[in-house]
Amino acid sequence: MSRNLTLLTDLYELTMMQGYFERQANDIVVFDMFFRSNPNKSGYSIAAGLDQVIQYIKDLNFTYDDVAYLRSLGIFSEEFLNYLSGFHFSGNLYAIPEGTVVFPREPLIKVVAPIMEAQLIETAILNIVNHQSLIATKAARVVYAAEGDGIMEFGLRRAQGPDAGLYGARAAMIGGCIGTSNVLAGQMFDVPVKGTHAHSWIMSFPDEYTAFKTYANLYPSACILLVDTYDTLKSGVPNAIRVFTEMQKAGIPLTNYGIRLDSGDLAYLSKKARKMLDEAGFETAVISASNDLDEFLIHDLKIQGAKITSWGVGTNLITSKDCPSFGGVYKLAAIQQEDGTFISKIKLSENSEKITNPGNKTVYRIYDNETGKMRADLICFADETFDETQDLKIFDPMEPWKKTKLYGGTYHMREILVPVFINGQCVYESPSVMEIAAYCKQEKDTLWDETKRLFNPHKVYIDLSQKLFDEKQALLNQMDKE
Repeated sequence: MSRNLTLLTDLYELTMMQGYFERQANDIVVFDMFFRSNPNKSGYSIAAGLDQVIQYIKDLNFTYDDVAYLRSLGIFSEEFLNYLSGFHFSGNLYAIPEGTVVFPREPLIKVVAPIMEAQLIETAILNIVNHQSLIATKAARVVYAAEGDGIMEFGLRRAQGPDAGLYGARAAMIGGCIGTSNVLAGQMFDVPVKGTHAHSWIMSFPDEYTAFKTYANLYPSACILLVDTYDTLKSGVPNAIRVFTEMQKAGIPLTNYGIRLDSGDLAYLSKKARKMLDEAGFETAVISASNDLDEFLIHDLKIQGAKITSWGVGTNLITSKDCPSFGGVYKLAAIQQEDGTFISKIKLSENSEKITNPGNKTVYRIYDNETGKMRADLICFADETFDETQDLKIFDPMEPWKKTKLYGGTYHMREILVPVFINGQCVYESPSVMEIAAYCKQEKDTLWDETKRLFNPHKVYIDLSQKLFDEKQALLNQMDKE
């Protein structure tokens, strides 16, 4: 969906742009968009939102109404407003593709552009990528907890507005959900839509059996009945069994059928319901559940032996309730000189984790040849090359005495930061959402089980090349002298 979001920016981006304009300072710069810690105390995150970033940049232009509004603020010169009237993005943008497993401190997006252009797009990039990466990561955790059961995204009515509901559903599908209740998301992103019925459907009939029977007549091949309106075990499940029996006697194929639980002790009720369904001959009936689920509750229900095989997850997924922000930032890393070389820039902080990595960089992922599993990520300068036949020594940049030696021929490397815009022209074609979801599943399979666990996951090391590490230390030492 194409929308002009040019003014979806913080005012200070525009006031800084005018400052650069007045100084005639429009150097080519490098900005990195990255995050400092995984949300939800996860061992990894999932990149999402790039397709919307691409569309945003393609549509960037200040309309007559945009310029008129900015003029009305009384803080911009006519010369600057005239410049905005002809604005378009002319720089380069590199990104880690959607669905990729990502980690703190590595650039998800790198912008190499005139500083006025790079500054303008900061806010929208952060808004889009932070939100979708957050929800995709939460969805991946929920899917992991379900141990292969289907997860349906049911959160639209609790999302923080239409955009959060739409793009949250998109991100949830990337993270591994099998469908969404959001019909507009289904239309926009060509993803499966799923749903059953509400308690109001049953309450609108004179009795529960008639409500179930009517629904079964309408949707015989998608007959999931909500059984907890009155009494789950004494009324709901017996009435569902009665309807399934009548369908069977009428010769109606029982393909996609079963019950949904939306309240009560889901472990206890699902085990009792499973026994009742099996004894009636409906061993293939699905038991689905909803009711304020998240990865932790699903994990516990699995431990308790719940007989649920399909999960509808709403509020806690679409809002990432326990961690409602992703924390991505956008920092200047380098300025290009007249000869085309880049001068590295670094941001200092009393918090060591907030000290930025300088320079024009890229990211390589290192895999173990024997297992195909991920060993580490390596952040390095964009012009560095590596020989996979040679030994590679990697080390923790925060605690450099922690070192690992990878022997030549035992590993391979993949550059995961790819070109998206070159000289203002898009050179990247986004896959479909379902293709991204399939890729994301493959990505998660490269993680060690210890990294995927919900509690105290193993840390994946994000290392710096020796050259980049030395440059960073030199800049820090220089700052000390000053």
